[in-house]
Amino acid sequence: MLVKKMNQAAQEKNIDAQVDATAEAGLNNELESTDVILIGPQVRYLEKKIGEKAAPYNVPVAVIDSIAYGMMDGMKVLEQAIALQKS
Repeated sequence: MLVKKMNQAAQEKNIDAQVDATAEAGLNNELESTDVILIGPQVRYLEKKIGEKAAPYNVPVAVIDSIAYGMMDGMKVLEQAIALQKS
């Protein structure tokens, strides 16, 4: 549901973005075409492991803001992704 809301938010802001959800186990297949990785607060313990996988590809990794996640606020999470990409 959050992915759908993020894609809708991107359309509203006229941002060319493709937001997808991928299981951690399949992440290796996606890294070359990924700009940012956001992980759910419930799996924050995977942040270091995912960060190590993403580092060779220079893909930033962060945990989604827990309030935005709980509210399913697609716009706020999209803004988090954009800020992370710019950093």
